[in-house]
Amino acid sequence: MRRKDDGKRDSIKKAVVQVILEQGMHAASVSKIAKAAGVSPATVYVYYESKDDMLRDIYIEYAENIYKVLLNHLSIDMPGDIFIDRFVREYYQYIIEYEEVFHFVEQFGGCPLSHGCHILKGPERLNDILMQYQRLGVLNNYDIKNIWAMLLYPVKAVVKDSKNSESTSQKQLDEMIMIIQKALLK
Repeated sequence: MRRKDDGKRDSIKKAVVQVILEQGMHAASVSKIAKAAGVSPATVYVYYESKDDMLRDIYIEYAENIYKVLLNHLSIDMPGDIFIDRFVREYYQYIIEYEEVFHFVEQFGGCPLSHGCHILKGPERLNDILMQYQRLGVLNNYDIKNIWAMLLYPVKAVVKDSKNSESTSQKQLDEMIMIIQKALLK
């Protein structure tokens, strides 16, 4: 049995993101991914049992990382306005810094292969924090899905529009945070 090499695994993960973003989910074959990673298709199978397992495992890893980054900067001990400010800014920064990975997670999240991926731990932990804020009377008692939408989707819109100058994007982000705070906080 061949020994696993973290460098090759990282190359495969990067190639998966690259190929899927360039060619789409259905056109992403193991041979194309292997070629982009600079390895043989047999090497891909050293790390993953099948293409579906590879895509699912990489999706879970990258999706969980988004929540890990957010959770590292958030705490139930924060005042609600600080929590929302930090959440939105960290999410924005993550999307800017890891744009390709973020788009892969977004694209894969809507794919039928991702249905076994709904067991992510990060969203559960954030749901717990949001529900605690509701119980404490900090957040309005809106449906959690609506709160998620208010926290996530406006940030994506600001990022899409971030092709403007950095100062314009920051002003837009500041205003968006204020709007979200007014909408969600009691």
